[in-house]
Amino acid sequence: MDYKSAGVDVEAGRHFVERIRTSVEATHRPEVLGGLGGFGGLCRLPAGLEKPLLVAGTDGVGTKLELAQDCSRHHGVGIDLVAMCANDVITCGAEPLFFLDYIATGKLSPAAMAEVVEGIASGCSQSGCSLLGGETAEMPGFYPAGRYDLAGFCVAVVDEPRLIDGRTIEAGDRLLAIASSGVHSNGFSLVRRIVEANQVPLETSQAALGGRSAAEALLAPTLLYAPLVKALLQSPGLELRGMAHITGGGLPENLPRALPQGLAAQIDPGSWERPALFRWLQELGSVPERDLWHTFNLGVGYVLVLPESSCQQALEVVHNSGFTGWICGEIVAGQGVLGLPAGA
Repeated sequence: MDYKSAGVDVEAGRHFVERIRTSVEATHRPEVLGGLGGFGGLCRLPAGLEKPLLVAGTDGVGTKLELAQDCSRHHGVGIDLVAMCANDVITCGAEPLFFLDYIATGKLSPAAMAEVVEGIASGCSQSGCSLLGGETAEMPGFYPAGRYDLAGFCVAVVDEPRLIDGRTIEAGDRLLAIASSGVHSNGFSLVRRIVEANQVPLETSQAALGGRSAAEALLAPTLLYAPLVKALLQSPGLELRGMAHITGGGLPENLPRALPQGLAAQIDPGSWERPALFRWLQELGSVPERDLWHTFNLGVGYVLVLPESSCQQALEVVHNSGFTGWICGEIVAGQGVLGLPAGA
């Protein structure tokens, strides 16, 4: 017996590392020391910070991976992996510094894994962080052949005097919603159940989705909000008081995480039209309104909290950065999220 007959192809692993080298090294910021292949990645802190704070976050892509692997669409979930981590750490005003990935698979498929890593590298480039290193584990007998799982780890940095932690939020501040690209990477256990129960052909055009296939609509990568947040922070005179990344649990669970005690988010559900994808899922699955609001982002991927005096300037930055944004509510005395539709 040898390692290859036991299910682990070391030589294929070496070829895989060489294939991804260019994509990985293209993400490196000036602070990175050395290249790919060491036992640990090295990265300096950016110069010019008075009291640098490191901000760390970790996440995965969840069961969206099952759908992506069924459809052999691997690049997008690499972007998702970065977005789920980077979009979290930037909520305090931090700048993504570096990213690490962990890929576990039953049998290494160099082509599929390379697509995943190229997606991760694309996500890192968009977020302005270095893909500093990672691990690919071939685990035959533990994972089925052809299946893989992903985990990501992002480290960001913020100067303590510029930390955004919600302490300055007050009643009367506005909520500025930033559109999502779709389901992003949460709620896919419900999505998959709806699709399977209705035997939806994944690659067939759907009129209700504007001609897109279910695979194209559902597997659209999570938007990366780091470029927008950076542009907002660099806009002279614009004051950001809080930010929330809308992930699992939707607006009702994620918005309160950005608010101090005694204040609530009063949202206006009529301020935006629910995207067709969510209407399609609700109809196919007869999903109760409450489950929709507490499972999906419903078209809002990120929320800014800022004083009314900064709203117009912020909307201009959002538009100029290629995102879609609108005022979706305000901060009031209370607790949680108010103004949800009946049944939510």
